[in-house]
Amino acid sequence: MATPPTPPLSDPVARILAAIRAVPAGQVAGYGHIARRAGLPGRARMVARVLREHHDPALPWHRIVRSDGAIAIPRASPGFDEQVRRLRREGVVVTNGRVRMPAADAPDTLDAVLWGPPAT
Repeated sequence: MATPPTPPLSDPVARILAAIRAVPAGQVAGYGHIARRAGLPGRARMVARVLREHHDPALPWHRIVRSDGAIAIPRASPGFDEQVRRLRREGVVVTNGRVRMPAADAPDTLDAVLWGPPAT
């Protein structure tokens, strides 16, 4: 997979969107992880705001969940059902509104997919 060009440091929204787009199908990432990947550690709420305000239908918004694996959208909403549907379509197991988050050192984590295995 080719690494997408890095958006300018002066455009945090573009960096967040690039980090979201980099999450492969069938995988999930937490809001905080996306913020760190975008070079904005501690800005998980900013990621949530960008997702809420961005309306690109091609954006894989459904792959972003809370750090504990819970879907952040309220259960009784159409958005919750849509996120569950999209995740399951990609093979992600969703149980009681939660997904299993990858272990930080697992070889198939987002970091490993994007940057390769850790150096030994």
